[in-house]
Amino acid sequence: MIIFLVVIIAVGWVFSQAFGDPIILYIAVFFSLFMNFLSYWYSDKIVLKMSGAKEISHENNRELFHIVENLCITAGLPMPKIYIINDPGPNAFATGRNKEHAVVAVTSGLLEKLNKTELEGVIAHELSHIGNRDILISTIVVVLVGFVALLSDFFLRSHLWGGRRRGEGREQLFMMAAGLILAILAPIAVKLIQLAISRKREFLADASGALLTRYPDGLASALEKISQYQMPLQRANKATAHLYISSPFGKKKISSLFMTHPPTEERIAALRGMKI
Repeated sequence: MIIFLVVIIAVGWVFSQAFGDPIILYIAVFFSLFMNFLSYWYSDKIVLKMSGAKEISHENNRELFHIVENLCITAGLPMPKIYIINDPGPNAFATGRNKEHAVVAVTSGLLEKLNKTELEGVIAHELSHIGNRDILISTIVVVLVGFVALLSDFFLRSHLWGGRRRGEGREQLFMMAAGLILAILAPIAVKLIQLAISRKREFLADASGALLTRYPDGLASALEKISQYQMPLQRANKATAHLYISSPFGKKKISSLFMTHPPTEERIAALRGMKI
C-alpha cells in the first residue's frame, strides 16, 4: 500500500509536468490516500457486490456451515461469513482484510457438482488463503489495479484529445513522452505483478489446504471437476479473477503469461504427489 502511494504520487508528478498543471499532482495525492483507505476498509464489500454474492445463515445450508466450522476449528481460525453466488459454474473465493473479518464465497454450481470430500478440499483451500494472510493483498489489488488502469486511461485520452500544455520545449516534450509511456506500461506492470502474486499463493493454498484435510485427492478431484466446466461465470470480471480458486472465464485460451492461475494440471500433479 505504501508502494502504491509512492508510485501514484510519482505518476501524478510526471503527468503534472507533462501537462504543466500542478493540480494533477494534488489530485494524485488525494486519490492515492483515498484509494488506500477505501481498499483497506471496503475492498471486500466491493468484491462481494461485483460478484453478486449473498450472505447465508446456518439454516440456509447446514452442511456447508458444518464443513466450514469443522475446518476452522482444525485450522484454528475464527468462523468466516459465508456467501453464495447464484451461478451454475463451480468456483469459490475468500476475501476480507483479516481473519477476524473474513468471507468465504462459493457458487451454487460448486455445491451441486462436488461431493462432500471435494467440497472440503475447496473450503480448506480458501481457509488457507485466510490463514496465510493472502486475502488482504488479493482483495486490495482489485481496487488498486482498477485505479491505476483508470489513471492511465485518463492520461491517454487527454493526450489524444490534445490536453493543455504550456510551452513546447524539449523538456516539455520529454515529459509528455514519459507520461505517455508510463500510462501505457503502468497497468501492464501492475497486472503482471497481480498475476505473479496470485499464482504463487494458489500453489501454497493448495498445499496448505491438503494438509488441513489430510486428503490431497479431495482437492485434486475438485479441481478436475471445476476445470471441466466450459462456460465463464455470469459475473466474471478481470479485476476479481485472481481471487477465485480457478479462472472464472472457463476454458478461454489465453497466453500463460496472462493467466491468473497456475495450469490446473500442474496443481493436480503437485497435490497427488504429496505424501501426508
